[in-house]
Amino acid sequence: MAPDSAAARETRRSRVSFVWRLRVAMVTGLVLTSVVGAVIVYCLATLVIPLPIANDDDLAIVNLVTVSIVVPVLLTTGIIAGLRISAPALRWVRQDRPPTDAEKRAVLDVPRRFFVLHAVLWAMGALFFAIFNAVVSVQLGVTVLQVVGLAGITTSSVAYLVSERLTRGLAGRALASGIPESLRVRSVANRTMFAWMLGTGVVVWGIGAVGLASLVRRDDVTVVQLSITMLVLGSLGFVVGGFTIYVAARASSDPVRVLRNAISQVGAGDLEARSPIYDGTEIGLLQAGFNEMVAGLREREQLRDLFGRHVGGDVARAAAAGGVRLGGEARHVVVLFVDVIGSTAIAAQRPPEEVVSLLNRFFTVVIEVVHDHDGWINKFEGDAALAIWNAPVEVDAPEEKALTAARVMAARLAGEVPELAAAIGVSGGRAVAGNVGAAERYEYTVIGDPVNEASRLTARAQQLPPSHVAANAGLLDAAGDEAEHWREVEPFVARGRTEPTRVAAPAD
Repeated sequence: MAPDSAAARETRRSRVSFVWRLRVAMVTGLVLTSVVGAVIVYCLATLVIPLPIANDDDLAIVNLVTVSIVVPVLLTTGIIAGLRISAPALRWVRQDRPPTDAEKRAVLDVPRRFFVLHAVLWAMGALFFAIFNAVVSVQLGVTVLQVVGLAGITTSSVAYLVSERLTRGLAGRALASGIPESLRVRSVANRTMFAWMLGTGVVVWGIGAVGLASLVRRDDVTVVQLSITMLVLGSLGFVVGGFTIYVAARASSDPVRVLRNAISQVGAGDLEARSPIYDGTEIGLLQAGFNEMVAGLREREQLRDLFGRHVGGDVARAAAAGGVRLGGEARHVVVLFVDVIGSTAIAAQRPPEEVVSLLNRFFTVVIEVVHDHDGWINKFEGDAALAIWNAPVEVDAPEEKALTAARVMAARLAGEVPELAAAIGVSGGRAVAGNVGAAERYEYTVIGDPVNEASRLTARAQQLPPSHVAANAGLLDAAGDEAEHWREVEPFVARGRTEPTRVAAPAD
């Protein structure tokens, strides 16, 4: 087995580094939010919130020591559990493979499981310290249970929002291949209300609980204590509530901004634009729907381009605008037929690759000249091409433009593809233009005498060096200034006809 390349090793190191950075970030977030929450709770309980017992420094010290012992135990338990939670969500990244639907759901479920983990740990801490302090006073135990419980709910909500933010890049990677089946979609409105309720509502509810307890124990609570409590809790509600609402708002505004930028790219014509999928909420499904829509537009554009290359842009646009109807209409058209002289000998004397290369150069000139003069390439027939003016869309002065194209084409072919000689015939008149075939398979084409005559005029063109161009001289009457560049030559009796056709050739 060949040794890994440097690029492969670097990719593997980058992948492992991403996994560990994310796990460290999630665990760090777990620890920081819990520690900060524990410090705030201890300060509130000992310094701010009026307690049902007189201040007891010894009890405060005992609680501090207990906190220093219990919190590390709970944190260690939380870290181990957090690593276990993140493992299924990161396994596919480590193994460098697309995630399964179950692994996608595991990634999207990380914030909820981190919330539950925080809530369980805080519930355990609240029960422990409530029972611990209830030994001194049942009212104190109830108060501690309320304070720690409310703080735990708030801290858990912050942990949810932070973990959702941290896993956004991972969720984008996981959902890049599509939304998993059986995904329970999270509502953006529910997330916002969740952030408000747990970030602000709980604090407000706590303020109400303190106020109610103060009314019941009005003799034990001073105005100063109550004022300090209201001020501190109000400030916490303002800061924590503002933070949670900000995080929730950014969780919605960021993907919307990215989606808006992607829409602008599509509006500017960039069908390669793609919006990363941030999460499994309604916005995430909107981003996924946008990507599917752009993929459909890209496929449609590819089909339209392919269809246009086969039938011509004008026919493709007409079909897209009005649908497809079999049948045709009589129209005045001008037809140019160009055919390679001696193609059989060329194919026999040259390798196939060289013949194809020559024909590609030949047709490149033909197509450019026809399009530059408002014509339409109707079809290729081996080493020949048929161009039409005035069908399927009308053009001004079709005779003048077709005759100009014939002269320019002859000059360019002689200069740019000298290995091939080509005969060009031009004719005009009434013909039937429309869709011929069946509903399952059809072709837009032009049928009539001008097409036949243009093809047969190439035989006369071979006798008119150096330009090898022959046109029906009747076209000169409607050619305007272009007629000055042509001269009438000896008439020509086309194959299958008895009457001669007036012929004109370039004069210069």
